[in-house]
Order: sequence, then C-alpha cells, then structure tokens
Amino acid sequence: MFKILKNFFDFCNEEDRKRFYISIVLNLFQAIFEALKIPAISCMIKALLEGNVTKKTCLTCLGIMLVSVIGSGIFKSKSTMLQTEGGYSTCADKRMQIAEHLRYLPMGYYNDNSLGQIMSVTTNTMQNLENVATRVVMLVCSGLLATAVITLMLLFYDWRIGLILCGGLVVFFMINSGMMKVSAGMAKEKQKKDAALVAKVIEYIQGIFEVKTFNLTGSRSRELNVAIDENENANSAMELKLIPFMTMQSFWLKAVGTVIVLASVLLHINGSMDLLTTIIMIISSYLIYAQLDTAGNYSAMLRTVDVCVSQAQEILDTPQMDISGEDIAPAHFSIKAENISFAYEKRKIIDGISLDIPQRTTTAIVGPSGGGKTTLTSLLSRFWDVDTGKVTLDGRDVRDYSMDALMKNYSFVFQRVYLFADTIANNIRFGQPDAPMEKVIEAAKKACCHDFIMQLPDGYDTVIGEGGASLSGGEKQRISIARAIMKDAPIIVLDEATANVDPENEAELMKAVEALTKEKTIIMIAHRLKTVRSADNILVISGGKIAQQGTHEQLMAAGGIYRSFVENRREAASWRL
Repeated sequence: MFKILKNFFDFCNEEDRKRFYISIVLNLFQAIFEALKIPAISCMIKALLEGNVTKKTCLTCLGIMLVSVIGSGIFKSKSTMLQTEGGYSTCADKRMQIAEHLRYLPMGYYNDNSLGQIMSVTTNTMQNLENVATRVVMLVCSGLLATAVITLMLLFYDWRIGLILCGGLVVFFMINSGMMKVSAGMAKEKQKKDAALVAKVIEYIQGIFEVKTFNLTGSRSRELNVAIDENENANSAMELKLIPFMTMQSFWLKAVGTVIVLASVLLHINGSMDLLTTIIMIISSYLIYAQLDTAGNYSAMLRTVDVCVSQAQEILDTPQMDISGEDIAPAHFSIKAENISFAYEKRKIIDGISLDIPQRTTTAIVGPSGGGKTTLTSLLSRFWDVDTGKVTLDGRDVRDYSMDALMKNYSFVFQRVYLFADTIANNIRFGQPDAPMEKVIEAAKKACCHDFIMQLPDGYDTVIGEGGASLSGGEKQRISIARAIMKDAPIIVLDEATANVDPENEAELMKAVEALTKEKTIIMIAHRLKTVRSADNILVISGGKIAQQGTHEQLMAAGGIYRSFVENRREAASWRL
C-alpha cells in the first residue's frame, strides 16, 4: 500500500506533489479536530457522573464541539480543494508530456503499439487517475491518519485498550495485504481489456465503410461485442473477488470495536477502569474505525491506480530518438545517404543504400510494393534512425541537428491526408498558428483550393469533420499542399501524393504541386509516369537496394525493372471502356 502511494506521488510533478503533501498535513489537522469530539464527550459525561452540570460545563463542551466541527470542516475543504487541483493538474500535465514524448519516438513504435493502447492510456487511464486515483489516494491517507491520531489518544486514556486497538490494526493490514495481492494481477487484466475495447471500437468505426461494403456488419459486430463482454467480465471478476476481502475487513473492524466494548466493561467490573474512562472507551469504539473502514474498502482500487501510473510511465520511459542536437540552420539543402541500412523486427528493409540528392533537384523513387520506398524517405527525413551508415543534410549528419531544427527544413504531403476537426483556415495554418489570414488565403490560392473553399457555407471558417471527412480526396490533398506551402520548407517529400486523385481534380492538384515544389529540393514516391519522367534522377528501389538509377531516358535505354514499370503503366493507361 505504502509503495503504491509513493509511486503515485513520485509520478506527480513537483508542484502537484507539494499540493498532495500539504493536503496530507491538512488531513492530519482534520483528524486532530475530529478527535476533539472525544474530550468534549468526556467533559460532559464527567459532569453528569459528578452531578455537576453547569452552564459553564455546557458552554465548554459546546465550544469544543464547535471547534471540532468547524476546524475539521475548514481543513477538509482546503484539503479536498488541493487534492482536486493536484489530480487534474497532474493528469493534464502528463497528457501534455505524453503528447510531447510521442513526437520524438521512432515511427516503429506506432507499429509495435496499437492506436487503441495509446488512446486508452491518454483517455481512460488518465481519466481514472484524475477522477478516481486522487480521491482514493487521499481517502486512504486521511483514513490512516485519523486512525493513527485516535489510536494515540486512546493509548493516552488507557494503554490496555490502546494495545487491543493496535492488535486489531495489525490483523486488518494483513487482510488488506491479501486483498492488494489479489487486486494486483486483476488490475492489469482490467486495464488490458479496457485498452482492447478501445482498440476494437476505433477499428470498427474507422473500418465502417469496408464493413458495410462487404456486408460484414454481423461478424465485425460480434468481434466488438466480444471485446465489450470481455471488458465487462474483467471488471465484474475484479469486483467479485475483492468483495470477500472488503467484507472481512469491515467485519473485523466491527469485531474489534465489540472487543473494546467488552474489555472496557470487564476492566470496569474488576475495578481497574473507572466509569468515565469505560464510557469514553465504549463511545470511542464506534468512532475509531469509521474512516479506516472507508479507506480499507477503497484501498483495493490502489492497484488500479498503480497500473494506471505504470502504463503512463511506460510510454514516458520509452526511449526517444536522440533529439539533443544543435539548432543548425543549413546553408544548402543537399541530402546524402552513405551506405545506410535499416531493419525492423529483424527484417532488413534498407540494405546498404548510398545516394546523393543535390539541392533544388527532383528525385523520384519507384519500385515494387514492399521494396522499401517509404522507409527510405523516412530515413532521409529522420522519422527513423538508420542502423548503420549515415544521412547528411548540407554535409552534417541529421543526428547532429535537434529534431525541431531538422524538421523546419522539411514539408510532407502524404497519400493519406489527415485534417483536424477545426476550421479550414486553422488546418492550413497548422504549422503557423499565428499566421494572418492574408497568408492563409495566399497559400490556398497557390494550392488551387481557394475557389472551392469560398463555396463552402462559412468559407475559411467552415469546420470540417475529423480527418477531413466532409471533403473529397482531392480537396483534402490540396488543403494539405496549402499547409505545406505555408510552411515554405526548402525540402519537399511527396509520398504518393497524387496516387488516388480523380481525373477532375488531377489538373488542379498538379498545379498545386508545381506551386509547392518550385525552387525546392524534391523527393517523391510516385507511380504515375507523368510525375516520374521529368525527375532529375530516378531511383528504382527493390529488395531494400537501389536496383537502378538515372534519368527516364537512361533507364528506358537500360531496360530492367524501370522499363517494365513504364510499359505496364502505358498498357494500363491504354485500356478504355
């Protein structure tokens, strides 16, 4: 229990940790004020037994009770406020830390870890921490402190009853320890099923078009229902296995209270305890374990708190790419790769590639699927780090640059465009959130998307759905190009940017690409002949190696993979309905 509490406090940032520590101190004072009820009761009972109940006695007892209630209320209110602030602040801070940390993880991490797992940690896990964890942690802490204060007070009144109380606490913590052990394994299973459910929900929603198209609604629904059922079973199983321990804890505390009553009465009968102390002990037996009972029941959830902290910390502990380079501003934008190799999960994808991309030239990368084209562009732009060899920009190893300094030099337009659930203007100015509207419109015009934007209900202020769901593929692509134009980076990476564009949008899109790539260093992955043949250099990548390279004319004369590629494209283009 105490180790889990320590892990939670270590997880918090320094400012929030101070909030929780102050809150615990305030809980201690709250417990002291709560315990003042016992002297107040003692004062009144003593007066009753002596037949000396006066106005002064009543006012004294009332005063002590008022001090107890008001003091306890004030400290509890302040303590609760600090706990709430600390909980929400910690989780907000950790969400931002995780988001920032994810920026600098190698792209391979996102292949190893499902989107559902990451989203589960940043949503469910963090929500559990901010809504449940802080309340559980502080209830347990305040329950332990209140019990400790009352135990010390009873030891002061009568050490024998105090020893009975201490013995009862030892057995209570033994039962609690057993409950924590059972909770340990089940909490991990619960979190695992939570993550699996999130993953299935995301998969079902993202694939709903294919599900409907292929009439797989029933089978896919069954998979989702299985995930829901497993999640329900994991949560129910955890509750059912913990209930016996919680019942034993409550029963034991009440049993110890009964023992205190019986012991007090017997000690009074044999003359070793006066009547006043006996009555105080009997009354106190109902107060002693009130908060500890609540704390004990909630302590079962501490394991869930521990798992939540561990899952969040696991992401934060995942090694980042080395981003501690210099803030270098290159004078030239030539890129070189020197004998680079890269393997993913022991499968070599890039095998000893060397190439030279002079600035303000266009390099096209073609080749069969799975040959390593996208991986190569990822290595050239340092989305991944090479295993051997090096990639240089302006003669400096890309690992010498800080990540932010390096990324200033690259703009990317991918085949699969992602737009955020925001206004079109904000999507275009994504890399420059403070850019004036004039620059946004200028970029949109260059990307040939100003006209269709102005036809939308609110123009540039039109809010588009998540992922740009309310726009066509060509429209999304042109907005993506406008976003890249806004960044105005000297190096442009185009990954199948025009592969899935319909003929109606192709002419406009090609104009947008021309506006984007003017006077830039261009690296493009392309399957369309017209976007490849004008390149200054064409790389044919197959099996992780450069199979051929040269201009269109040189490669056509040489024959081989490239010539087959071109002839296949021509044959496909000649088909008509």
